[in-house]
Parts: sequence; structure tokens; C-alpha cells
Amino acid sequence: MSLGQRDKRALAALAAACVVALLVYALFGGSSGSSAVVGAADSIPGAERRLARARRLAAGVPGQELVLKQVSAELAEREKGVIQADTAAQAQAQLLNVVKRVAASQTPPLEFGTVELGQQVARLGEDYGEVQISMPLSCHLDELLNFLADLTSQPEALATTELRVSAGDAKQKTVLVRLTVAGIVPQRLAPRKKAAF
Repeated sequence: MSLGQRDKRALAALAAACVVALLVYALFGGSSGSSAVVGAADSIPGAERRLARARRLAAGVPGQELVLKQVSAELAEREKGVIQADTAAQAQAQLLNVVKRVAASQTPPLEFGTVELGQQVARLGEDYGEVQISMPLSCHLDELLNFLADLTSQPEALATTELRVSAGDAKQKTVLVRLTVAGIVPQRLAPRKKAAF
């Protein structure tokens, strides 16, 4: 297939137009206002600031990781005292076992009356809950003090939340005590407060 005279002139005109377009682009840089290259040159100081900030943050990461490990280890050590159970009733049973174990280790062993279990787990801040048991007992005052001291030295996180002491047998020098002991449990056992609408 051969090109006609008319097609040859059209191709020559197209080639000339392309040459003129390339010359215009080369001479004037194809600028139609501000170009991206000039904008990039303007952001070099900003890029240097971002790079310096990224380097500072990267330099602080090992120190932050070390602090995180230390805090995590300390939290794990402190949370060893949290009573781990699947339900609130199991947590109360564990708390009762701890109190009974401490009472049995006293000289002479302390005996309780009927133990009352708290109705529900109370929220203790945002991360924990609290279970309680209450019990009456009759003992000498020094036995009560030794029992309370031994109770607070247990590895579980326990606290006495209520202590009522009244006169007991004057001849035996005993006191009547109503004691409420609380233990810390994970937050998942504590009921969530419902949002008011």
C-alpha cells in the first residue's frame, strides 16, 4: 500500500507540529502556573522537620519499650493478688477459703458463725471489681489483732471493709466481732453500669 500525495503532506504537517510543540515545551518548561517541582522545593524544610521528628521518635522507641516492659512486669506482680475466677460466686468461695485458712492457722484457731456472702460484685474503678464476705466471730482482742495482721499479709489482695467490735464475755475477756472482708477480682466479673438515655 502506498501513501498518496495528500497523506504525505498530512504526515509532514503532523511532524512539524510535534517539533514546534516540543520546542515550546522545552523553552517554556510547560509551565502553566506553579509546577509540582517548585512545590516540592518549597517543602524541603518541612520534609527535613518531619524527618528530624521521625528520628527523635525512633530514638525514643527502645526507651519506651523498656519502660513498657518494666511497667508490665510490675503490673503482673501486683495482679498476682487479684482473685482469678470465672464467676462472682467462685471468687467469693476463694475469698472464703483464704479467710478460713488464715483463721485455722491462728493459735488457737478462730471459728466463725454463719458467713454471709455479698449479693453482687461491686465495681472498683474502671479495671477491677470487689467481692465481699461477712462473718461473726468471738475471740480475745489480741487474737483478733493477730488474725487481721495475718489476713493482710496474704498474697491475695484483701482488705477489711467493715469491723464492728462489741463487748463479749467479761469473765473470758472476749469480744464479739462482725468482720467484712473484700477481695479484688477482674473487671469482667463486675457488672457494667447502664447508660442513662
